[in-house]
Amino acid sequence: MAPLVSANQLIELERRYLAPYAQDPQTARGRRHPEPPHPYRTPFGRDRDRIIHSVAFRRLEAKTQVFLKAPNQGPPPWPPLPAGGTYRTRLTHTLEVAQIARSVARMLRLNEDLTEAIALAHDLGHPPFGHAGERALNSLLAHNGGFNHNWQSLRVVDLLERRYVRFPGLNLTWEVREGLAKHGSPGGCPPEFAGLPQPSLEAQVVDVADEIAYNNHDVDDGLASGLISLDDLAQVGPWRQAWERVSAQHADAPIALKISATVRSIIDAQVTDLVRSTSSRLAKLGLGSADEARALPTPVVGFGQGMQKANAELKAFLMQRLYRHPTVAAAVDDAAAKLADLFHAICSGRLQMPNPAPDAECDAQRAAADYLASMTDAQAMWLWNSLREGQ
Repeated sequence: MAPLVSANQLIELERRYLAPYAQDPQTARGRRHPEPPHPYRTPFGRDRDRIIHSVAFRRLEAKTQVFLKAPNQGPPPWPPLPAGGTYRTRLTHTLEVAQIARSVARMLRLNEDLTEAIALAHDLGHPPFGHAGERALNSLLAHNGGFNHNWQSLRVVDLLERRYVRFPGLNLTWEVREGLAKHGSPGGCPPEFAGLPQPSLEAQVVDVADEIAYNNHDVDDGLASGLISLDDLAQVGPWRQAWERVSAQHADAPIALKISATVRSIIDAQVTDLVRSTSSRLAKLGLGSADEARALPTPVVGFGQGMQKANAELKAFLMQRLYRHPTVAAAVDDAAAKLADLFHAICSGRLQMPNPAPDAECDAQRAAADYLASMTDAQAMWLWNSLREGQ
């Protein structure tokens, strides 16, 4: 039998490749509940595996990214995609973020396993019905700490996911948990992670990869839905320039293939700019450790000025023309109202949660939010219909 490669050997191979500013697995801060190391898996690789096998990860397949599958238990107000295609879900978005983030981490000589683990877990706390569901829960909990899906992701991996006998949650490493707590810089973070201003460079990569993925793929889905058009996008500089390049190279190609090529072109341009701009900053800073990057007042990972402006233009277009489109807004507002109905029914005792709350110390409102946030879109709709029929 060929000799097996041990975890220690994998870590040593990894350390030879990692840049000084990358997160060294040997200096990881450990787990909340002590565990013996795995003989064949690195700490961050083990985290990635636990995330993929979690119930919360599987549920992302049936949670909304932008386009609800059936917001009123009837046909959605946008057309089905041809050839059996589907609009992106929270799971497909997560996988796209992980792919972009891991590629960037490799080019910058960062810790790929840590980057991928953060990317795969970054939306585990997202409630049903996309950001409309998050806004609804945040409003309902306005006087009780609010609701933030990034911090909810941390609750999921620390407490709510139940798969192990010896501890609650997934017992992930501090570095992955830090990446979730500080994802998107939501304004403050739990005290455990407040000692240094920035998250790791790996977490910063995930933040930007998240933006690259949803901006470009929401354009793709928006075009497929018919809610935005090529004429609309012709007014957006980065799209227009990429479309013109693709059209010049493939003048006779079908429109659908030109759209795919344009989306790929923009993603490639953004990733290339991100890597080059970040590499330039890193060269000037001369960082000697991961914590030196954490101690900086501003993030290191990011676009150059030109791409920042182009990306801001694309984001503004999506906000105005897609996310605030009356058809999308009506669907998500209706869904958010249903989530509020369920919340009030649980808190008033009209609707009973089937199992004891995983967090025995939290109050009724937080327990209701945990329960609702764990649901898929279809589960929440089914429960709302059951509530209505029982009235």
